[in-house]
Amino acid sequence: MANTPTHRLANLSRYIFGTARLRGDNFPLADRIKIVRAAMDAGVWFHTSHQYGNALEVLRAAFDEDRAHVPRLIAKIGWNTIDEMREVIREHLQRLGIEHIDIGQLCLGGDLADQFRTGGKCYDDFRRLKEEGIVREFVLEIFPWTSRGPLEAIKAAYPASVVDGYIFYLNPLQRFAANPLWELLRDRNEPIIAMRTVGGGTVHRLRDVPGAAWKDYLRQRAVEVAPIFEESACKTWTEFCVRFAFGIPQVVATVGATRQMDNLQQFFEAVRDVQPLPQEIQAKISALQARWSDDVDVHAEPWSM
Repeated sequence: MANTPTHRLANLSRYIFGTARLRGDNFPLADRIKIVRAAMDAGVWFHTSHQYGNALEVLRAAFDEDRAHVPRLIAKIGWNTIDEMREVIREHLQRLGIEHIDIGQLCLGGDLADQFRTGGKCYDDFRRLKEEGIVREFVLEIFPWTSRGPLEAIKAAYPASVVDGYIFYLNPLQRFAANPLWELLRDRNEPIIAMRTVGGGTVHRLRDVPGAAWKDYLRQRAVEVAPIFEESACKTWTEFCVRFAFGIPQVVATVGATRQMDNLQQFFEAVRDVQPLPQEIQAKISALQARWSDDVDVHAEPWSM
């Protein structure tokens, strides 16, 4: 299989600092700013959203301390109309004190989702945002319950000149592109950003600690994946997850959220000279994910997983 095209999403860091865990007031602000500054100093990309509580305010405070090292970032933008999308973009720019969004994560619903599926005017609207320079590239967000629309659009080649890649939960416990879409993305060698690097926690914690998995399907999957992790001889769950992600040729980066410095360092170490998992280990996880997709994921209610 060919390597991922170098002209699309070419400048991403392999690890992208996820900011969802920065939300809330139950963690000292100074500590949250400290971990943001550590990620800034490392030169990695960031992933954020105005939906993440007060995360943008934490980022703004850190950015204002060192404007020379404001990171390149991915921001969620949507939702149902282009006017709503422009307002979400404006909000990110204003609250972060930046002039453009490097990559807009297209979170499409309503009219925009329909237009995307059928080759409608949204594509001209997205091109216009690029021409104006306020969004440089686009990736499309995918869930099991939204996979049909992108599948139809990609088959018709509508996104080819506008969308630069695809982004979804992709880790040993979750692969949120439904099987037909997953195969199409791989066959067409589309760049993929893997979200939620470690799937919400270590596999043994998700399996063994009551309540650690926010939904029982994750606990059930941890039961199946834990023996494969143990067979791999990886030193940490983070290493295992990162090696799994980069064992998929189309994956260009993985997004992992944390507010703990030790976890951040594990992410940095895991992407340093990363080697794919042994082929037989990778194949076992892939087979599980194909089954889970058909048996569970595509039948799930939106936002239930």
